Amino acid sequence: MKRTLILLFGIACYVSFLPVFLYLYAFLANLQMTGLAEQWPILKTLVPYSIDYGREMGNPVAAVLINLGLIALFGIQHSVMARQGFKRAWTRIVPPAAERPMYVLVTSLVLVVMYWQWRPIDHLLWNAESSVGIGLGYGILLLGLALVLLSTFLINHFHLFGLQQVVWNFLGKVVPAAKFRTPFLYRIVRHPLYTGLFLSFWATPAMSCGHLLFALGMSAYLFIGIRYEEKDLKEFHPEYEKYAEQVPMLAPVPGRSYKG
Repeated sequence: MKRTLILLFGIACYVSFLPVFLYLYAFLANLQMTGLAEQWPILKTLVPYSIDYGREMGNPVAAVLINLGLIALFGIQHSVMARQGFKRAWTRIVPPAAERPMYVLVTSLVLVVMYWQWRPIDHLLWNAESSVGIGLGYGILLLGLALVLLSTFLINHFHLFGLQQVVWNFLGKVVPAAKFRTPFLYRIVRHPLYTGLFLSFWATPAMSCGHLLFALGMSAYLFIGIRYEEKDLKEFHPEYEKYAEQVPMLAPVPGRSYKG
């Protein structure tokens, strides 16, 4: 019975995270205000809040502080729950197989709060008026999404989001320790998933002050997260040190790739 409940919990966490993750791209693209919303009016209902629309800014100083607080909330939750010390303490309370699904669930809740409470600061810093500029902005955003999704499948999508753990627990198996692997994109950049997120945060045909604040804050968090993640990787995988010397962090560099 306990294994079944953990399995159902893990599946529910994964299924609930997917629309929350996809909403991030609707949020960044202001999807309810694009031409797509004219063809599918339901988008205005499905996407009530976005980075530039949905709420009144109110006091500008208060808006900046609230937005920074939301970014900090995401960064703290994401970093603290990913640390090994927290995991060891946390799995004294929750079953080890449910640790990752719980992380995914809390991430979903934090993102929902961010979407809901984000204050648009809509003064525009740039605005592409040509169809080429608009297409380029949205095209790079979608490229970022594709990189994020591809990167998760390259390193084990279902383990990353906790499904493998709950399924193997249900079957009475032990999930094997992760091996050091460098498939495809990971041979030319160490963190293609983060590369995709950087593209997602910055790619837009219209950059508002609020969007810039979001991009700067989330980018700062990513650099902090990379630092701690690489510390853990070096601890668990001695070969990571050599890998890091050969492969750039986020952007490919001609002539630099993992030689093994």
